[in-house]
Amino acid sequence: MDRIATNSAYSAVLSNLMQAELAQTTAGNQLSSTEKATDLEGYGTGAESLTAMQATNTQVTGYLNNSQVVAAKLSTQDTGLNQVASSSTSAIAAVTNAIATGNGQSLMQQLQDSFDDAVQGLNTQFNGEYVFGGGQVNTQPVSATSLTDLTSSPIASLFHNDQRTISTQIDQNTSISTGFLASSVGTPLFNALQTIQAYVNTNGAFSTPLTTGQQAFLTTQLGTLNTVQTNLNNVVAQNGLSQAEVTNTQNSLTQQQTMLQGLIGTATQANLAQASANLQQAQLSIQAAGQVFQALNASSLLNTLSSTGGALA
Repeated sequence: MDRIATNSAYSAVLSNLMQAELAQTTAGNQLSSTEKATDLEGYGTGAESLTAMQATNTQVTGYLNNSQVVAAKLSTQDTGLNQVASSSTSAIAAVTNAIATGNGQSLMQQLQDSFDDAVQGLNTQFNGEYVFGGGQVNTQPVSATSLTDLTSSPIASLFHNDQRTISTQIDQNTSISTGFLASSVGTPLFNALQTIQAYVNTNGAFSTPLTTGQQAFLTTQLGTLNTVQTNLNNVVAQNGLSQAEVTNTQNSLTQQQTMLQGLIGTATQANLAQASANLQQAQLSIQAAGQVFQALNASSLLNTLSSTGGALA
């Protein structure tokens, strides 16, 4: 018996055609973008997990960026602190040599050179800001330029840092202090050098050979300078511990970032081989739907009536 009604068949073919076109578009987008979907809706039930992973990855990336800045600042700070510690070392060497040789002629010039190095170290800058200035990052922490400044003004007046120490959060649970203050680092050394300069102001320049009194005085100051040196070495070591902690944190954050990016990639990256197969299948479905549509059109009631020559009339 010839088919008369084709409405339901047309609806079925149209539905299949629309589904095939949607599948073709989806597969085409996946091949061109290499991603499973272009928006969160396309990930269905996995959208919430994907959003959480992306948020965590953004947070980890932010902490990693912070840690890189902190690491660079700590490295610059390490250079400055080591310069101050080295200036103390050179001062000790100068005093030790003067005592050993009995020659005090060049001692004060050598101590001035050590003082210059210390001031330069305390005025170290990072990205145009003074690292030992506390919150006063645009003000030079130490204004003294000569040993005589140590006796002409109170030592405290030669430092221009405030008391603020800077800290930066480098992961969810860890903050690192990156601020040593110029006054805290430099005052003990300045006090020791002030004492020597005050002695010269009162008693005159060191002679060659040194007098018994000069030798006794310098021997006492050598002990003070050694204590200063020990304290400065401890400060350098403290900064080194902070550097090590930042390095460990960076390694941990990098591992987290790699893991998260892998998970996000697994969740978002399309299976290109499967997408290619899906595209071919969708194209075949569209072609098949077109052929069925043509067949239905050929078997419509109008064509049936035409082929019978109006026999039903």
